[in-house]
Amino acid sequence: MRNEEVLSVRGDAELIARAGHLFESARTEFLCAARDLQTWSQPGARAARNRMRAADPADFTPRKLLSPVALADEEARAHLRLVRSKGALVRISRSPLPHETILIDRRVMILAGQETPTGREYTVTTSQILVDGVHSLFRAIWDAAVDLETYLRSDVPHLDADGRMILKALASGLTDESAAKRLGVSLRTYRRRVAELMAKLEAGSRFQAGLRAGELGLPR
Repeated sequence: MRNEEVLSVRGDAELIARAGHLFESARTEFLCAARDLQTWSQPGARAARNRMRAADPADFTPRKLLSPVALADEEARAHLRLVRSKGALVRISRSPLPHETILIDRRVMILAGQETPTGREYTVTTSQILVDGVHSLFRAIWDAAVDLETYLRSDVPHLDADGRMILKALASGLTDESAAKRLGVSLRTYRRRVAELMAKLEAGSRFQAGLRAGELGLPR
């Protein structure tokens, strides 16, 4: 892109075709702000980011700033932990993210716009005034955000005595019938409480409930 150029594209394919090389050009800083994991998630964008990481110097650390929506399920949490294990810094912000943005070396900004029937709109610019303004906003929100692991530990759901007993029964490996008998409740009541516990732990299965409990430091 030429100095001060503003480029508008529509859809992920056009974004990668016309600006994908910019992902690979990052050398000193790569900042990404997104509401969830769907933005910047297309295969072309992932491939470009992978090539960027392969060219990283040792002191280059990508930063990802996300809203709590990005932690909606176990798969998303696992993905973000994988991202962290590869060297990226991940923080969660309770403050609304006004723009979903990528900033590269404080010289290029890619701004995600609204979804349309023909694809999402993106604005790519090298305007230093715009880049510096959004960069300052990103850093302010980043400084007030919380590290991923710290956020997950603080986001512990409250479990009453019954909930903890159900969790312990699940960990024991007992059949539903045996667990219900041990707890002195009907099989129907036990299964209802298991379902309520899974919903509270945002788990899609009993196995995930155990993993989520361990993740949150809850006794199993």
